[in-house]
Order: sequence, then C-alpha cells, then structure tokens
Amino acid sequence: MNPPSRSILITGAASGLGAATARRFIAQGWQVAINYLDASQKEAATALASSAGSRRRAIAIVGDVTQDADCVRLVEQSVAAFGKLDALVNAAGISKMVAHSDLHGLSADDFQRIYAVNTIGPFQMMRAAAAHLKATGKGAIVNISSRAGIAGSGSSIAYAASKAGLNAMTLAMARVLAPEVRVNSVCPVLVEGGFVERLAPESFAKRRAHQIAVTPLKRIGHPDEVAETIHWLVTSASMMTGAIVELDFGMHLNAV
Repeated sequence: MNPPSRSILITGAASGLGAATARRFIAQGWQVAINYLDASQKEAATALASSAGSRRRAIAIVGDVTQDADCVRLVEQSVAAFGKLDALVNAAGISKMVAHSDLHGLSADDFQRIYAVNTIGPFQMMRAAAAHLKATGKGAIVNISSRAGIAGSGSSIAYAASKAGLNAMTLAMARVLAPEVRVNSVCPVLVEGGFVERLAPESFAKRRAHQIAVTPLKRIGHPDEVAETIHWLVTSASMMTGAIVELDFGMHLNAV
C-alpha cells in the first residue's frame, strides 16, 4: 500500500531557491503548491507545476505575500486542492543592491518594501497555515533566510535587517507552534542563479571570488543544495525546531 501523499506550499517558487525547492519535493512525490507573484512569473510557475505530470500533484497559484488576504487564499486553495497541508516553505524574497557604506542609498520606502516581503510576508503565511499544519500533528515550516541576517552583510543593510527579523521570528514561531509544528530557518551564503547574479552580475563575480577565497570549503552553492537541506528539515529533522541553519561552507569559522 502506498503511503498517503504529503502536501507543501512554497511561496516565491517561480524562480531561484523557491523553484529548486519545488522541483525537489515534486521529485520526491509530494503534492506541491507553487506560488508566483504576477503575470511575468506565470509561465515559469505553470511549467514547473506541469512537470509533476498531473495537476493533482502540483498547482501554480498567484498571490502576493505582502497582502494578508492573499496569504489566506494561498493556504485555502492549497488545502482545497490537496485535502491538507503538511509543510510550508517561505521562499519569497526581494532586495535592493546598495553598498552598506552608502547610507543615503536606502530610503524608508526601500526598508518598508523589503521588510514587507521578507519578514511580514512569512509571518502572514505562517499565521494563515498554522491551523492546517497543526492538524497534521507533524507539520513543518522552513523559512529561507540568509547569512546576511546573521552577519549583517549581504546586498544591503535593509536586506540584512529583514533577514535578521525573519530569524528572530523563526525562534518565536517555533515556540508558539510547538509541539505539532516544527519551524526552522536556513541561511545560505551566495549561490549560483540567485538574485545577486540576476541584478548585479559584476557584483556577483566579485562576491563569488571573495566567498571562494574566505570559506574553508572554497566554493559557492547551488540552489539544488539549499533545496536538499530544506527537504531534510521538512521530512527528517524530527529533533529540530527553532534552528537557524547556516549553509555557509564554513565561512563562520573565519568570522568574515
């Protein structure tokens, strides 16, 4: 007898780490709800959902995580399609490339926009999904954060602050949703195919060289590697909640 299908909702899943995570769970036989933001991402999200081979196994759902009504609808549509919700991955995220020394390069609007997606959005999604995840008795949430939230580094001060807030919220929600739901966060360093490479290719090349130079493992990551860790946290890390998992190739060992 085949085990019952498990279901997951992944925000920001049309590209980058979110898409890699969706591919991973589809490959493992999960039912996957693939959230995308707008019409510009619809084709990619729909194609990813179609790769599952059946709309009963994967669906694409439009929605903006900064809008609480959208967050509630994303969860409701996922549960309506799959009958339950076992896991949530908060992958939606944005940034603005601004050197940390450029204190006038960020406005209050920049902070609010980045915070709305990277910090408020995950909170609204976790709140919307909480009852359904608890109902399974073994729910799991993974927030995709960044080492920037630990080290105060990354693409901008606003981005680092938003991810630090997400890490703190991971700890708080792990307490609130226990024992039925585990909540963890992953904090990758630079990866191939991320927003830095898309938004600032020259900066990406410099950051890539720096990371290879200062990390003990002498490399940068790939989205599929981050997705592998997320899959493990959802499916296997039964003793872990409230963990802030650094995926940094040992960069913290050199304190840079």
